[in-house]
Amino acid sequence: MLGVFAEFETNLRREGQLEGIKAAKAKGIYKGRKPSIDAAKVRYLRDEEKLGPAAIARQLGIGQASVYRVLGNTTAST
Repeated sequence: MLGVFAEFETNLRREGQLEGIKAAKAKGIYKGRKPSIDAAKVRYLRDEEKLGPAAIARQLGIGQASVYRVLGNTTAST
């Protein structure tokens, strides 16, 4: 029975938190984390320097999956 009340309180707290985040986003206060990877730099290295994903990842000190994710997002939006 105590578990049911604890879960209910957790759900109430979570709903209040989500409402607060929604209100902060509407005011422009809550913007989330800044991107840690410069997508323009990744595109430049691919298009101008003709580097592959592995070379881009080594040069920027990021993972290959991150390079693929950036390149996948840019091709989808272009």
